[in-house]
Amino acid sequence: MKARKVRGGKASGKSVVCASPFSFLGGVDPATSKILDPECESKGLCISDKVFCFPYGKGSTVGSYAMYQLKLNHLAPSAIVNGSAEPIVATGAIISEIPMVDGVDVGLLRTGDDLMVDADHGSLEIANVTEKHVVTSILRNKGRILLLRRSDKVGSYRGQWAGVSGYIEHGEADQTAARREIEEEIGKSKARLVKRVDPERFRDGDTVWCVHPFLFDVKDRNISIDWEHQSFEWVAPEDVAKYPTVPGLQQIVCRLI
Repeated sequence: MKARKVRGGKASGKSVVCASPFSFLGGVDPATSKILDPECESKGLCISDKVFCFPYGKGSTVGSYAMYQLKLNHLAPSAIVNGSAEPIVATGAIISEIPMVDGVDVGLLRTGDDLMVDADHGSLEIANVTEKHVVTSILRNKGRILLLRRSDKVGSYRGQWAGVSGYIEHGEADQTAARREIEEEIGKSKARLVKRVDPERFRDGDTVWCVHPFLFDVKDRNISIDWEHQSFEWVAPEDVAKYPTVPGLQQIVCRLI
């Protein structure tokens, strides 16, 4: 993953992740490095020699000195990963000589991941996690969009509802993949591209799905589904939330429509 250097250096270790903003002042015990913040799902875990990951810092500027106290007690994290750095944590990382990066989607990280932070080259590697690129096309006709229920024969998300989805083949452009999947999965050879948005990433176990979303308009609702699907429905976009969908589908629909 690409990242931005805040304080240079390289470090590796197990991750400790907090999904909410964090303050080192009162949020961690400087004598033990245990997380005290009740809003953090990793409360009670030690951050000493761990890669500590959270969206951004909050609270008093004294938090910088709380970080430095951890350093003096030989209990500092090996590195810090943020979604967006702010001055308190950045200052603490600099004076404590802790490698730090930001610009990372912390939502893709899990406590216990093996992370390698290279702040000097602006990168973060998650060991044993693979990124897979797929397309998801939302087809629209007269204000309704197509949802397909995945069959029991597919390798993932059986029985869940999705758009027209599939892997991007090696060397294939994402829009080419989107049109190929539309023709293969529902027999539509003609669809007008209306919109595309930047890819979304979602974590599922040891896989990060990089989803390339597209919106196409079609002239009619006549489709022929293949073995990958067991049924389909044309629904109002606001009704997507009523269906058990693949991860992130509602978010993708909101961005496209």
